[in-house]
Amino acid sequence: MSNLDREAVPSLCGGRGFVVAEPVRELLSPRHVRLGESTEVRRLLPNLGRRMVGAWCFVDHYGPDDIADEPGMQVPPHPHMGLQTVSWLHEGEVLHRDSTGSLQTIRPRQLGLMTSGRAISHSEESPRSHARYLHGAQLWVALPDVHRHTEPHFEFHADLPLVTAPGLSATLLLGTLDGTTSPGTTYTPLVGADLTLTGGTDVRLPLERDFEYAVLSMAGEAHVDGVPLVPGSMLYLGCGRDELPLRADSDAGLMLLGGEPFEEELIMFWNWIGRSQEEIEQARRDWMEGSRFGEVKGYDGAPLSAPELPPVPLKPRGRLR
Repeated sequence: MSNLDREAVPSLCGGRGFVVAEPVRELLSPRHVRLGESTEVRRLLPNLGRRMVGAWCFVDHYGPDDIADEPGMQVPPHPHMGLQTVSWLHEGEVLHRDSTGSLQTIRPRQLGLMTSGRAISHSEESPRSHARYLHGAQLWVALPDVHRHTEPHFEFHADLPLVTAPGLSATLLLGTLDGTTSPGTTYTPLVGADLTLTGGTDVRLPLERDFEYAVLSMAGEAHVDGVPLVPGSMLYLGCGRDELPLRADSDAGLMLLGGEPFEEELIMFWNWIGRSQEEIEQARRDWMEGSRFGEVKGYDGAPLSAPELPPVPLKPRGRLR
């Protein structure tokens, strides 16, 4: 999915300067962003005070939206580099096309994982004949320097492993949780899991002490380490946890995101992640000139134009909070 913000500004991300080395309960408020004609997303990362959680660097939550008489998601071809995109649905379906030739319809609890590597472009759209409701999350994972120039590719995993406990079912998107590992390719130690809680659940989820974590609320209301979360909100939890208390009085859905703190400093602008302003400027030129990022075939419409880079230099890290 694209960042459609036409007034995007470069952001410095990564490094250990923002990592909290102890357990915290930091509630993140979303920013509302229009995505096409009929979809509005709640953007949780990057956030004014929180840029990343492990290698997770971008989180959008959308829906449930009634799109019975609407076109639904319509995101024209756009570029990515230096990251992975994770498409995750609770309701509806999304058709993915990319410049490697991939064509895949993604349905609820199926993993669409695109590794941009050095350069890729893709589009995402609700099929012409689609379900009434659209509800899901779009997430990005930053690639470390050693892997960020890898060949672009797309993975689709229809069947994902489950971790269960009384009242809890956790579908593992990426990484490892409680000894169970997802088939999705990862390049840093991390975890992403979709948690379904039934009413009356009171459980403790095992965690990795060296990871930092956050929990995104997808549906219903649950208490995460005693903090009530409503859909579209996210709680940053810091590091130093061996387990996470979860309680739900009624059915609820959450997403657990975590990983080892990402040590490298990054520059994120629009849909690109690089290591310098010059890399971002070159990526913009390459996209606007029609080279490097390839062509998305079969999409009925023009690709997105990149926003202008602001003339001002990046702000020092200390002023990002």
